[in-house]
Amino acid sequence: MRQLPLAFGPRPPQTFDSYLARANAPAVAHLQALSLPAAPVYLWGPAGSGKTHLLHALILAAQERGERAGWFSAQAPLPFEFDDTWSLIVIDDADALDAPRQHGAFTLFVEAMTHGVQLVAAGRMPPVDLPVRDDLRTRLGWGHVFALQPLGESEARAVLRREADRRGIFLSDEVMDYVLSRFSRDLKNLMGLLDRLDDFALAEQRAVTVPLLKLMLAHERPLAAAEGGQA
Repeated sequence: MRQLPLAFGPRPPQTFDSYLARANAPAVAHLQALSLPAAPVYLWGPAGSGKTHLLHALILAAQERGERAGWFSAQAPLPFEFDDTWSLIVIDDADALDAPRQHGAFTLFVEAMTHGVQLVAAGRMPPVDLPVRDDLRTRLGWGHVFALQPLGESEARAVLRREADRRGIFLSDEVMDYVLSRFSRDLKNLMGLLDRLDDFALAEQRAVTVPLLKLMLAHERPLAAAEGGQA
């Protein structure tokens, strides 16, 4: 009989220390050294390159200094309102902002520059290619722009190993090879896969192996098909 998985604590906070910088070290160093007044910063790169992680790390660092920050994204509720007690504003998913949120982001940008508030934004494409209004595109591109590189196989392996060790999960080389050869190295997806595998192994009371991973995926396919049929 399958058992319900045990409840584990939340994943560790996304900090600069927990970000595997490698090729993105210049961007990380710049963000860590920011001091007001500073030009806006824009981070761009494909899914899994760590844009959102770095935005979270930046806000956490500000909060640890006793400062306040505002977070906005393509999913954030409207209206986008400025708070003059903030020292930092971040805007995630800049490439996915709809027209009302583009207007809100532009207004935040103007307010941030007027009040000396640091603004850092991120998106999946460089500023020149952003599908947003011209005045917002121009402003996102006039500061410091960093292109983030996704992790290579060895780097993704190191991050997976570190997170598995934190959870007390033993991932053999065979399991790691299977995962990294068949799944995207997008860290968000890899961490999601590890979450599900952890829960499934606990429910089955079995060690994490390739056969167990295959069994979990076999269980997930009918569920995914059923959800797709209901959509």
